[in-house]
Amino acid sequence: MPIFMDRHELTGTSAADVAEAHRRDLEVQDEYGVKFLTYWFDQRRGTAFCLVDAPDAETAQCVHREAHGFVAGEIVEVSLSAVEAFLGRIFDPLPVQSQTNCDMDAGHRTILFTDIVGSTDMTSRVGDRMAAELVRAHDGIVRRSLDHFIGREVKHTGDGIMATFESSRSAVDCAVAIQQEFAHFRCTAAEPIHVRVGLDCGEPIEDSNDLFGSTVQLAARLCAAAAADQILVSGNVFREYDDPDRFSHAKRRRLKGFSKPILAFSLNG
Repeated sequence: MPIFMDRHELTGTSAADVAEAHRRDLEVQDEYGVKFLTYWFDQRRGTAFCLVDAPDAETAQCVHREAHGFVAGEIVEVSLSAVEAFLGRIFDPLPVQSQTNCDMDAGHRTILFTDIVGSTDMTSRVGDRMAAELVRAHDGIVRRSLDHFIGREVKHTGDGIMATFESSRSAVDCAVAIQQEFAHFRCTAAEPIHVRVGLDCGEPIEDSNDLFGSTVQLAARLCAAAAADQILVSGNVFREYDDPDRFSHAKRRRLKGFSKPILAFSLNG
């Protein structure tokens, strides 16, 4: 059966209320041939997301309707691999009754992209074998930083890495550490590596029919727009990090795929 993720607007609802609604879904699901896999709840934003294995979207909604009446405002088909890559889990991490407001995962994620500057020219200059070694050096530096700041690699892009974080602060601090590590690498390397980094944050369903659509796109576009050794972050990341002194050079940029100029902030090292 296909896998769906839905979104509920539940402003004013407590974590205990959502946990109880999920419990009721589990009680009713067998009558409809549906399996609710897990859920996320962000009390601050008043949003909840359910991951459900169902014959179709309407059947999943029927379970919500009968169990508690909290029908989703949006539901899209997703792949389990994509959900697990971005959110890190596809099943309940704890029994529902033991979950508290403190350990509830909000489903909000920060996306980070790295990109090796001038990778094509680098390959032409040093040859395929040396270029491959430099990409491996890049990967090692980035992955060590991801491990330290509890980031999760989503995919390798050929000349960069895409990663996801539960915390914007961790993502920003990781980006700084990555650039610091590359600066240290360039002090002794025969062939320097320069990278650019872009970050944005958002919730699982950003665009209709696309999991993490605009968040991923904006992080990638900010990375592409950054200069060598620069980190560009979105206004969302700037606000969530909540330390204006870490950023400078706010500028509206025209980015491919976005109809309006996007306000981007450069991160100080």
